[in-house]
Amino acid sequence: MRLSPAPALDPSLAGSLGLLHLAVVAGGLALLSSASASASGLESVRCKLQGTPRPPAFSQDGDFVIGGVFSIHSYMHTVDHSYTSLPEPLQCTGSLNSRELRFSRAMVFAVDEINNSSDLLPGVTLGYQVHDSCNTVPMAMNVAFHLANGLDPMFDTGEQCSGSPTVTAIVGESASSPTISMLRIIGPFGIPQVSHFSTCACLSDKKQYPTFFRTIPSDQFQAAALAHLIRHFGWTWIGAVRSDSDYGNYGMAAFLQAAQEEGICVEYSEAFSRTNPLSRVQRVADVIRSSTASVVVAFVSYRDMKILLREIDSLPSPPRQWIGTESWVTDPDMLRFGLCAGAIGFGIQRSVIPGLRNFLLDLSPQKVSNSPLLTEFWEGAFGCRLGIGTSSTDIGVEEKVCDGSEDIQQLQTPYTDTSQLRVTNMVYKAVYAIAHAIHSIVCEERENSTVNCDKNLNVKPTQVLERLRRVNFSRNGYQVSFDANGDPVATYELVNWQIQESGKMEFVTVGLYDGSLPPDQRLDIEREITWLKNSTQVPVSVCSESCPPGTRKAVQTGKPVCCYDCIQCAEGQISNKSDSSDCLICPEEYWPNAERDLCILKPVEFLSFHEVLGIILTACSVGGALLAIATAAVFYRHRHSAIVRANNSELSFLLLFSLALCFLCSLTFIGRPSEWSCMLRHTAFGITFVLCISCVLGKTIVVLMAFRATLPASNVMKWFGPPQQRLTVVSFTFVQAMICTLWLVLSPPFPVKNITTYKEKIILECDVGSAIGFWAVLGYIGLLSLLCFVLAFLARKLPDNFNEAKFITFSMLIFCAVWITFIPAYVSSPGKFTVAVEIFAIITSSFGLFFLLFVPKCFIILFRPEKNTKKHLMEKTSNDIRY
Repeated sequence: MRLSPAPALDPSLAGSLGLLHLAVVAGGLALLSSASASASGLESVRCKLQGTPRPPAFSQDGDFVIGGVFSIHSYMHTVDHSYTSLPEPLQCTGSLNSRELRFSRAMVFAVDEINNSSDLLPGVTLGYQVHDSCNTVPMAMNVAFHLANGLDPMFDTGEQCSGSPTVTAIVGESASSPTISMLRIIGPFGIPQVSHFSTCACLSDKKQYPTFFRTIPSDQFQAAALAHLIRHFGWTWIGAVRSDSDYGNYGMAAFLQAAQEEGICVEYSEAFSRTNPLSRVQRVADVIRSSTASVVVAFVSYRDMKILLREIDSLPSPPRQWIGTESWVTDPDMLRFGLCAGAIGFGIQRSVIPGLRNFLLDLSPQKVSNSPLLTEFWEGAFGCRLGIGTSSTDIGVEEKVCDGSEDIQQLQTPYTDTSQLRVTNMVYKAVYAIAHAIHSIVCEERENSTVNCDKNLNVKPTQVLERLRRVNFSRNGYQVSFDANGDPVATYELVNWQIQESGKMEFVTVGLYDGSLPPDQRLDIEREITWLKNSTQVPVSVCSESCPPGTRKAVQTGKPVCCYDCIQCAEGQISNKSDSSDCLICPEEYWPNAERDLCILKPVEFLSFHEVLGIILTACSVGGALLAIATAAVFYRHRHSAIVRANNSELSFLLLFSLALCFLCSLTFIGRPSEWSCMLRHTAFGITFVLCISCVLGKTIVVLMAFRATLPASNVMKWFGPPQQRLTVVSFTFVQAMICTLWLVLSPPFPVKNITTYKEKIILECDVGSAIGFWAVLGYIGLLSLLCFVLAFLARKLPDNFNEAKFITFSMLIFCAVWITFIPAYVSSPGKFTVAVEIFAIITSSFGLFFLLFVPKCFIILFRPEKNTKKHLMEKTSNDIRY
């Protein structure tokens, strides 16, 4: 094939024109001068291909040739170079992968189908050159040079050896690393490459790989799908292994980022390759065995995965739930590893390609013998050797010769298995995408709906590249198109490895994942999944158990965020969902329940009439008031008796009345505080007690004045008769009333909810409003009490039996003692007990006055009437002091 001048490239490939002139270096071309060079310059150039050309595995001439590259073998034969002779041609070695052979044959089938089509490229014949890359980068680069330069060992051309590539487009490669190496070589020449199985997310970078397309989704989508799947089943503690290649490294990087966003922690992330020493693979297997994570995500190529599983299976290992990628999770050859039973992963959607199975099985010994690759497959599948006679192996055992009775229809290999056409369909779609791109260039539809194609048109790879970007068609019900990055729409099937009743393990589609849908609708699980140990129970893989409501997560020091302790929420805080990172503070009037997973209203507490303490205080208050009333009745009944008349009956009745009010005013402190009750309780208490103390003070002054009046020439009683006594009581009480009025006007007491004393409940109490007003009321009472105590103390030794000074002294002593101890008790008592202390002080001081001032008199009136005489009252005591 002669090479024409180099074509112009599109703007995205600007700067690459000069690379065509470097084809001598890149493609191994050399210039040999012709023997007849004239003085005017070289008239012709003979171009020679350096090295030995490697023929394609399958080839066919055509008007437009499509290249194909597949990893049919796994290794490349390595040679130690002596550098004294030409290197040997590159050769593949290792076992033949019948699945990859099926991929290559699917490409041949698609080309034949297009050539026989009357709708697509009618009258145009497509050719193909299918090569084996051995799944290695050096061989892939060698193949790339062959596809760009052609296979003619020597040819004459014009003034230079550079020219158009021999192929218009390339299908392949199956692995990402060889694909990248090929793109580095053919990309500058504008040759489009459509891969069926290279999923590395890095290939979506159009700045680096502008000529790359693929019919299989990018690993960017698969990584997000895997993270979504793992989070869906609640696994937050996983292990990860990957192939040490572009596929594994880029794919795992994308997965780890997606996993981090989903809150998934990775216990370990190990990388290995089938070319690593066995010790490296053993170390990875040991890490998996010893890990605490029961779920393992394997972003591994199927070739590497076989080596790893063989190593894990060599020693007893704890069961692991494997999560796989499309590279190995749908490879039929992997089903022989029983330790992966229950594995799940995303695979390409299963499809049907009509006629493919018949094409694959249309092999006879005669056809097979024409292809070294098919011959190797045939001999390996049937265990015989094609050819006449026998040949001995190295150990001296004669090999069986194929006799023609071999039936490929009965053969059970990945090559003949078309029940799971997944990646095969990606090859099929890639060929059709290229064909549609060429069709849009060389064919045009006429008015009579006929299609006319010009097969002689010089189609440049850059033109095919441009048309591939706009390809959009449907084939066998499957849509084919590319986005701006050359990627298709990401759709996967969720595949589960299930053991059937027959004991055979099979791929079962249990769900779908559509990357074009909203995040919460992408994963759709349609069937029950069988997990490891053939269980239907979802396995658990967490570093720490889920924290229940009422607790929060506290990350363990030096460990990932998925390893944590469950700490109970602090007082006043709750968490109402599992695995809360923080607890929520309840509002002021709410408090957590016992489980601390719900905020409930705090109970409101106040001194109630219905509780025991309230009932006791109420009984004491009412009882004291009844005693005061009863005493008043006794005094009224005996109002003409000597003892009643001698004790200033008017002040006595007023004192009994004020005592009854003092007892009853304590009732205003019991019950639910309100605005009116708060104002009433403090003013009633202040005024009634001042009235009571004023009466006592009046009686004390009367006693003093009475004995002063017995002195010669003394007329003091005329200055403190009944009118003055009344005025004294009214004056002292009026002052307290004025203090209370100012208090109520300026800053009255009001009900408040005390939420500081107790965190778990609300104390409903009365705030005094003005502390000055409150203590002024108490201070005034205390001042009167102190004055009364001093006067009574001075009159304690006055003669006669009716002298009340001693009783008033003791009553005032008790009164002052009660209210002095009240102050610290009032300040320190919490909640409703503050009110109880105040009521207790009121009742105690009132009973003190009542018992000391009236009980002795009532005892004489009721039980010692003989002493209720004027004579007895006027008698001197034996130790009286005379003046």
